Amino acid sequence: MRLDGREREIAAQAETAREKIAELTALLDGLDTAVEEIRITRKTPLELPDPPPPSPPAAKLPDNPAYQQIMAVFAAAAPRCGRGRCVRRWTWRSRPATSTTPG
Repeated sequence: MRLDGREREIAAQAETAREKIAELTALLDGLDTAVEEIRITRKTPLELPDPPPPSPPAAKLPDNPAYQQIMAVFAAAAPRCGRGRCVRRWTWRSRPATSTTPG
């Protein structure tokens, strides 16, 4: 009789242990799945190509009519005095001398 009681006690402890093992196995499976998902998430961006650098914004030109007139003058003068075509470039030193004394 005493052995019967001990046997039932050990069987109950074994069943409790099996339940805990099943619970921990489910928890372990969930954690393994989460780790694998994180590995995939980390790996995916590393395989993507780097995005191209952003292009600089286009320069916004003024809409002022005076600006348009100035640009038209430069455009008209460009064939005659383009880069490297001018015979003489005007500088501060090359400007004509003016007399400051009354004549």
